[in-house]
Amino acid sequence: MAISATDREFAKDPQFRKFRRQLFHASLRTILESLRAGMTTPEVIRCADGHFRRMIYGLGPYIADYPEQVLLACVVQGWCAKCTSHRTQLDNPDEPRRCHEHTRALLQALDLKVLWEEYGIIGDLVPFTTTFPRADIHDMLSPDLLHQIIKGTFKDHLVTWVAHYLELTHGQAGAAVILADIDRRIAVVPSFPGLRRFPEGRGFKQWTGDDSKALMKVYLPAIAGHVPPQMVRALSAFMEFCYLVRRDIITTATLAQIEDALERFHQDRVIFEQIGVRLPDGFSLPRQHSMTHYPYLIQQFGAPNGLCSSITESKHIKAVKEPYRRSNRYEALGQMLLTNQRLDKLAAARADFLARGMLQGSCIRAADEEEDIWAGLGLDDDGARDPVDLINANAAAREDDDGGPVDGDVLGEVKLAKRQVRGFPKTTEAIAHAVGTPHLPDLIRRFLYVQVHDDVELGGVDLDINICPPCPPRLAVFPSALATFYAPSDLSGVKGMKRERIRSCLSWRGGPARHDCAFVVDDDTLPGFRGLAVVRIRLLFSFKHTDGIVYPCALVSWFVRSSDTPCKDTGMWIVEPHVDAQGLAVTSVIHLDCMLRAAHLIGVSGTHHIPRTLTYTDSLDAFNAFYVNKYADHHAHEIAF
Repeated sequence: MAISATDREFAKDPQFRKFRRQLFHASLRTILESLRAGMTTPEVIRCADGHFRRMIYGLGPYIADYPEQVLLACVVQGWCAKCTSHRTQLDNPDEPRRCHEHTRALLQALDLKVLWEEYGIIGDLVPFTTTFPRADIHDMLSPDLLHQIIKGTFKDHLVTWVAHYLELTHGQAGAAVILADIDRRIAVVPSFPGLRRFPEGRGFKQWTGDDSKALMKVYLPAIAGHVPPQMVRALSAFMEFCYLVRRDIITTATLAQIEDALERFHQDRVIFEQIGVRLPDGFSLPRQHSMTHYPYLIQQFGAPNGLCSSITESKHIKAVKEPYRRSNRYEALGQMLLTNQRLDKLAAARADFLARGMLQGSCIRAADEEEDIWAGLGLDDDGARDPVDLINANAAAREDDDGGPVDGDVLGEVKLAKRQVRGFPKTTEAIAHAVGTPHLPDLIRRFLYVQVHDDVELGGVDLDINICPPCPPRLAVFPSALATFYAPSDLSGVKGMKRERIRSCLSWRGGPARHDCAFVVDDDTLPGFRGLAVVRIRLLFSFKHTDGIVYPCALVSWFVRSSDTPCKDTGMWIVEPHVDAQGLAVTSVIHLDCMLRAAHLIGVSGTHHIPRTLTYTDSLDAFNAFYVNKYADHHAHEIAF
């Protein structure tokens, strides 16, 4: 790409800026010129079905953020590069889409000043696509989730507007108090696999795309109670739109949901105008306006996840930023190119070695793993290395991972960890005393009766204990379970499978206890969360019954729904701990096959402020009600509606 440079004297000169833009288009035209033959002359190609067909190629979608989009479309800043909506009325749904034919007709009829002021067209620039067959830059511009939705509408607009509202309503001092409480609410959010924690809340200077994505997952419950309900509904509708368009599989029904969420967002966001946050500017914002084009663009290009600029951003980090950091900063380009060449060769060599089986169980790799394991145990070099300790340490190192992409064909399963908890009691009575549940043997006996008699209706709660099978004398206790499920919209394996670790242990990484929550299938005939229940896992264990069957189980405490419908403002379900007449938590033993995956709960704070002493490890014990966070990841959004 040709790059034009000048000094400060001509940096803002209109003629130089025009030359620089036209040079950009001329460079693109020259780069793509070698492909012109394939756009006009058919070529015989063997297709995926094995048949040979004559193919003609064309230019595909162009991934770009808004500044580059207006540069590509030769449109004035502040105007839409996709449609002819006036910059002061961008959300007019009746305006037609831009195209080269329309632009050429306007060029013949109007002068450059009118084109600039009334249509937002830079008439003395020619887009590079005008010389290629069947190519129109206005049609080629794809949606950009990162800059239009995540960093644009959410971070730059909605989060900023909420802070502005608090300052207008409560003054700077009062707003600072409320924003500090919002930060504390974010900081005390319980741990969850793959969820980033914000120990200081949202008070960080440099926002990245990953920061915005992580904050979106916990922001809505944090502001509920501090801002008007209509404002919460506006953010809820936007979140719904965002998670729907970020799915990897989008159907006709999903498109209808996207349009409904967009309509609700436009209806509720007017509160920012009514309270003075957006006066007199209104909502003529190109990045928010781009949301109106998403249903059409999804039909044209497919799921936006495959066309997001975050793809090119991540490649930019690997190919440019990281090699630059490895250089000595002096004439770094040559060093960066050499670094990339060497990394490519190393990657190719590794792929070849893996294909030959040369990296499977090598002595060097095994020795390195052993050193890492023993280093993690904190032993001295002279310490005796017991083989049993080595095996257990190796398993601990593997099971410290919270999960991630995985390959497989199962639709979903939950399995106990491979290693048991070391140093934990073995007898049932001792385990019951250790976990503070003296009636654990009775719960196991009722569980066994239901399993043996397949009596699903009773559930074992009101069973006469005298008719139940005897309790096993010993239990095997585990620190975690591994859930595997189909989640193609999240970071997953090649077949769309994802795994996550569900933990229940008396001490997590040398700190307080950790007891995660999980979704349990209650009625698979009901849609969404109506067919699910939420439990908190108090103990993960297994035992062998007298019939020889091994039962993987979980001791759980239950949550009940506060209402038959989700919260009308946040759109999330609210649950409360299920307690008996004495105020004690209702517990039971369930089979691991009933469990679907981990669930994320966030405390309902309302208008109350969070104590400064509250930590995220105590969050699940400190609140009387919890939001079922369907924004924890995309799979949770698909099942907890």
